[in-house]
Amino acid sequence: MTSRSVKPLQGAALLTLSALLFALMGVGVREVSDTVNNESVVFFRNLVGVLFFLPLVLLRGTRPLRTGRLKSHLWRSTYGLAAMYCFFYAIAHLPLADAMLFTYSAPMFTPLIARWLLKEPLTRRMLLTSAIGLVGVLLVAKPSAALVDSKALVGLAAGLLAAFAFVSIREMSDSEPAFRIVFYFSLFSTLISAIPLAWAWQPVTTHALWLLLGIGLLATVSQIVMSKAYGLAPPGLIGPFAYLAIVFAGVIAWLRWGETPDLTSLLGAALIFAASLLAIPRRRS
Repeated sequence: MTSRSVKPLQGAALLTLSALLFALMGVGVREVSDTVNNESVVFFRNLVGVLFFLPLVLLRGTRPLRTGRLKSHLWRSTYGLAAMYCFFYAIAHLPLADAMLFTYSAPMFTPLIARWLLKEPLTRRMLLTSAIGLVGVLLVAKPSAALVDSKALVGLAAGLLAAFAFVSIREMSDSEPAFRIVFYFSLFSTLISAIPLAWAWQPVTTHALWLLLGIGLLATVSQIVMSKAYGLAPPGLIGPFAYLAIVFAGVIAWLRWGETPDLTSLLGAALIFAASLLAIPRRRS
């Protein structure tokens, strides 16, 4: 096994790109959710991920996808899919701002989980930047009193499970390339998410099908970029850059639907950017 590399600048840049792609995917989900249920959105998102790799299989066969760490891929897929379902449940039963808050609380957990599972270093700087970023998310999301509702535990589980997924990506990065991690996540998630369609299937229009295709492509490319990012640097070091997805989503919502952020949201965005910049070490250790 080769040792895990640490390239924080490249990892941060890739995680920023991943955040942008996730924000664009969120726009697609919002557009399609008026006519397509959550079970179908989750299934098609994962199915497109599997189809994305068909050209690779046709050109190079299954050799690039062979792995000796199937169990690790299964755990990563379990964490990721469970987080996805919890997130959709939170969207359905909580205000959207609260659901977004829970999802982007994942970087708060990643340093602790990475320390526990991978023995990654945990510094005060990591904890400080994660805390600053979470405060920024609170200001942008403006969580309501629904946070104390019992259903909020499911939303909290979404963030916690997402953190486990991020750390599992880091754990596999010493031998598994990003595309292989995303392929097995898409494959296992498609097989598992197909089960609820037995009772939740509904007809899909051509327009909705194109939206689902775009959502799946954005999600897959974003997953590949994110997996590469966490392979280049510890989650606790670059995790705050995931908060930028909320900033990107706010800008897109303003351009697409005319949703103008208020002063509190702008202050939160500033804190998110500050946390992202502070996460970059001033000098190499």
